[in-house]
Amino acid sequence: MPLDSLFEPFRLKSLSLPNRIVMAPMTRSFSPDGVATAEVAAYYRRRAENDVGLIVSEGTGVSRPASLNDPNVPRFHGASELLAWKQVIDAVHAAGGRMAPQLWHVGSARNPASDWKAPGPIDSPSGLSSPGKRFTEPMTEEAIADAISAFARGAADAKRLGFDCVELHGAHGYLIDQFFWAGTNAREDHWGGATIAERSRFAVEVVKAVRAAVGEDYVVILRLSQWKQQDFTARLAETPAEMEAWLQPLSEAGVDIFHCSQRRFWEPEFEGSELNFAGWAKKVTGKATITVGSVGLSGEFVAAFRGEASKPASLDELIRRYERGEFDLVAVGRALLNDPEWVRKVRTGRTGELKEFSREALGVLV
Repeated sequence: MPLDSLFEPFRLKSLSLPNRIVMAPMTRSFSPDGVATAEVAAYYRRRAENDVGLIVSEGTGVSRPASLNDPNVPRFHGASELLAWKQVIDAVHAAGGRMAPQLWHVGSARNPASDWKAPGPIDSPSGLSSPGKRFTEPMTEEAIADAISAFARGAADAKRLGFDCVELHGAHGYLIDQFFWAGTNAREDHWGGATIAERSRFAVEVVKAVRAAVGEDYVVILRLSQWKQQDFTARLAETPAEMEAWLQPLSEAGVDIFHCSQRRFWEPEFEGSELNFAGWAKKVTGKATITVGSVGLSGEFVAAFRGEASKPASLDELIRRYERGEFDLVAVGRALLNDPEWVRKVRTGRTGELKEFSREALGVLV
């Protein structure tokens, strides 16, 4: 199918993009002691040079002692750390690109690849790393208030440094998502509850604080998922009504774009409708959405850890869904991690030059 529609401009508030293709956030542990390097800046610059519409950075830790579980993932606080991010955004802008940092707090999510322990207390709604697995104490009211402020401080710094917008990581079983999920949020106070709407209060307060910090014209993106790294089958919303109860308060709090993470973008979210997660999020909120999940590749991310390679795949189904208005933007992960020229190759019909993705690609910055 013709790809021209993916290269239409996108404008929302102060954000103006040349096309609809987003580089998805992907953890890259190449920032020693949490400080992004010149090589990290060059990695993002190469995507900007090759026509990515919007780059969303790897997850970056907000200013809580244990916001990260890997010492080589970058932080988004501290003088040297923010100076490094200034160099990144300046490099991206010099190449004509647009970029958002993704603000991240891992909460109680473990890192199976590392024995490193973050300083300070672990933040967790109920002290659970996954359903039934307690290993720390629940967050105090003071810790919750400071975590909310940490996201707001990060967003204000993103705007001050010149980033074009900001994304909040509320997916995949990390801190914000741990409040959403009944499996990790067993609190009996204002921050818990039997319904997804009640358990969304922490995220709503984060979004409100971020919106207050950046003003009305600065675009705020929120990444969400039904699935969790702790449980791929987990679901927060079993019905469209539950999804509306989950997302509408977040929309009203100030989210401009919902970044809807699925493992496979083509899978319908609810029985009886072909719409995927991004399609339903757009339908129930009226807000713009980003779809993501195995775009441009034959296999999903998890398969790479089993040693399975993913081959380039057709974009026809993606185009069909986009052209009927199911979503507004398309995030590409592994295909862009593996090949900074992926967007330009796709646009110019150089499909024979597209690359396979294998686990080894995670070990290098190209």
